[in-house]
Amino acid sequence: MALGGLDYAKLGLRVGLEVHRQLNTPGKLFCECPTSLKSEEPHLTVLRFLRPTQSEVGEVDRAALFEAQKGKAIVYEAYEDATCLVELDEEPPHELNREALEVALQVALLLGSRPVDEVHVMRKMVIDGSTPFGFQRTCIVALGGQIEVAGKAIPIQHVGLEEDAARKVGEDARTVRYRLDRLGIPLVEVATAPVITDPEEARRVALAIGRIMRATGKVRRGIGSVRQDLNISIEGGTITEVKGVQELDLIPKVVENEVRRQVELLKIKEELAARGLRPSDLEPNFVDATHIFAKTACKVIRRALKAGGVVMALKLPKFAGLLAREIMPGHRLGKELSDIASAWSGLGGIFHTDEMPAYGVGEEEIRALRELLRAGPEDAVVFVAGEKERCVKALSAVLERAKQALIGVPRETRMALPDGKTKFMRPRPGAARMYPETDVPPVKIDPGYIRALKEKLPKTPEEVVERLMADYGLNEKLAWQVMDMEVVELFEEGVKRGVPATVVATTLTETMKSLRRDGFDVSKIREEQLLELFELIGKGETFKEAIPDILKHVCEHEGISVRKAVEELGLMAMSEAELMNVISKVLSEKKALIEEKGEKALGPLMGAVMKLVRGRADPAKVRKLLEEALRSSPST
Repeated sequence: MALGGLDYAKLGLRVGLEVHRQLNTPGKLFCECPTSLKSEEPHLTVLRFLRPTQSEVGEVDRAALFEAQKGKAIVYEAYEDATCLVELDEEPPHELNREALEVALQVALLLGSRPVDEVHVMRKMVIDGSTPFGFQRTCIVALGGQIEVAGKAIPIQHVGLEEDAARKVGEDARTVRYRLDRLGIPLVEVATAPVITDPEEARRVALAIGRIMRATGKVRRGIGSVRQDLNISIEGGTITEVKGVQELDLIPKVVENEVRRQVELLKIKEELAARGLRPSDLEPNFVDATHIFAKTACKVIRRALKAGGVVMALKLPKFAGLLAREIMPGHRLGKELSDIASAWSGLGGIFHTDEMPAYGVGEEEIRALRELLRAGPEDAVVFVAGEKERCVKALSAVLERAKQALIGVPRETRMALPDGKTKFMRPRPGAARMYPETDVPPVKIDPGYIRALKEKLPKTPEEVVERLMADYGLNEKLAWQVMDMEVVELFEEGVKRGVPATVVATTLTETMKSLRRDGFDVSKIREEQLLELFELIGKGETFKEAIPDILKHVCEHEGISVRKAVEELGLMAMSEAELMNVISKVLSEKKALIEEKGEKALGPLMGAVMKLVRGRADPAKVRKLLEEALRSSPST
């Protein structure tokens, strides 16, 4: 299918999905600490340094080595009421949370997956600081299964259960800060086979898997509770893992941008081959060019030199013009190299001659730099300013990435950005990062237990939608919206307050989306406030027409009661006497219209009255009183 100018079938696109969802269990996966997130200042902080170790076969994982070479200190923020010694790696993990395991097994059974006979917890080495113990605990609970999406069977590779990582709350050149409240929250994971062949299909598959997870009624809601990782490849490229896509609608854009990136990287590979570049041409000749920039107008370089730093440079033979090549919208190969250099060294980025003169670097400085490195017209020069050790790290990373350009698409893990682009995160990990967790005993899965689980499986998403349509009269589109926005329970509670089902459903879906589009932070609206709103409407103390204005006021005045919001806006229901005064006023002002149209003037009169009452009256009651007044009017 060709979308955005790309023929995905011809390119041989293959996408595999990993959908992760936090579980709403009282305790964490390996301890009894609560799973709520904290906003207040931590009770204590702990400083750590993490280092990689060899696996059982004597290998050091390349992704772990990358993180270790950053040399950053890790500060952990802990709480007396949300963390314990397990999170701080001062106490062995407790047994696997059985409730979380049951939810994961429910998801597996709904997908037709085959539960394993025995659950074995593994350690997955992670030393970016997101866990104090240097690994993430994970386990597989079921294998196989499939989900049907738009008539196509999508095979499931496995269903897993793992602990969430700590929250990153700050970072500078030398330190990273993590908060431990999130560490250990159970995550259920569903991984598909790489059979997805276009970006929109990836979104539909993620939606379908998410619906299955939500059917358990045990998953958390809100930003940060769900993450989709994508494994993307095209013919001639290699698998690139893109982590952390939170918004469903962002998935197609991420896939499209990654495909564009791989296509352009393969073109660059061909161009370098045509120019005759060989791997042996790329040598680690890092040259000190500080003297060239002694009087530079570049603020970045001046600041680095003032702090005692240097300027180091590297020639990239036959790369002239390629660093300015766009490989994603607004993202050039030079930016790719800059991101990698920054990730390895902690410096802000690099300069290169494809974008010079710029940033205060003059033509004379570039000419002198080229002469120093003996760079010809086909060559590019990369230079960086800062501490010498960091400069060498940055240029070493650039050199390695330049060598990978001869291969085409490097094996790496990338981070999804809010605009659908991606950024280098770390090299792809290898098999050396996984090893058994010896502190948690295996959990045997009894066949009788699985049979009992099958007998009490939750309703599928399709069954829930059918029930919403049958029990509440919702149309199919609105019923799916209620399901997909995870507000089924809230919807049913709202209906119990005496409000028509369509009004409740529309408020929770369309109205909320509309407010978000208009720039209102609807995350500030709490469920109890929505139920209070429905309560007031059900009792006739305010009306559905006032809902958008009331919710806007609640967004702007966080924590306010809905009754107070209604009072401040003047949207409490009018008495019949007040309403009759408005109707009389309108009839008096519209005498000419009434004389001309008689009872046919009802529509325009209704509009005029409703404009004046501004959501303070029930339209049905207004219509009834207006009809009576119109019939008794001498003008009719």
